[in-house]
Amino acid sequence: MTKPTFFVEEDKILVNLFEEGLDNLHLYKPGASPMFSERLLTLLGENYHSKITVHGHFYLKEEYRLKGIHIDDAFTEPPTGYKGNITRTCHAISELKEAKKHSNYVFLHSIFDSQSNPDEKQSFTYDELKAASKSGLIDKKVYALGGINLDNIKTIKDLGFGGIVICGDLWNRFNIHNEIDYKELLVHFEKLRKATE
Repeated sequence: MTKPTFFVEEDKILVNLFEEGLDNLHLYKPGASPMFSERLLTLLGENYHSKITVHGHFYLKEEYRLKGIHIDDAFTEPPTGYKGNITRTCHAISELKEAKKHSNYVFLHSIFDSQSNPDEKQSFTYDELKAASKSGLIDKKVYALGGINLDNIKTIKDLGFGGIVICGDLWNRFNIHNEIDYKELLVHFEKLRKATE
């Protein structure tokens, strides 16, 4: 998932991440003008648009032929007449069953304490997640969101999640205000990618 704010080196970093094997990017820029998302999509180029899911400003999906749209809760209806991939964020285990029926996949938030937002704390105990996994609520259509890093990827895999959402663990390795060298971020992405195989 992108950083919530735009920054100068962002398009270069994202292109490098795609070249390193990123196959699914969520463009998440809450509260930002759609003009900035359009600019970023233009800078990225058409080659990568089919790997991008957009949060908000859903018209971008058609205009740039993106992969799909993401709805940030389990209940909001997609835009009238929308056809295409839909993903959602669930904030409770009880929302998973219904949300999965109407989504290509869903995020379950927050699995661990956020690494980028100190106010976002873990929402579930390990036992609650284990029970949800055992009952089939957590499966390949559920991605873990919140505090995911190299230290807990194995736990996520063992619980049967279909994927992970990386945000803070990656972006915290590059200071957007005073760095231009993002090599450490790319090296860390490669470690994360290998850990998920």
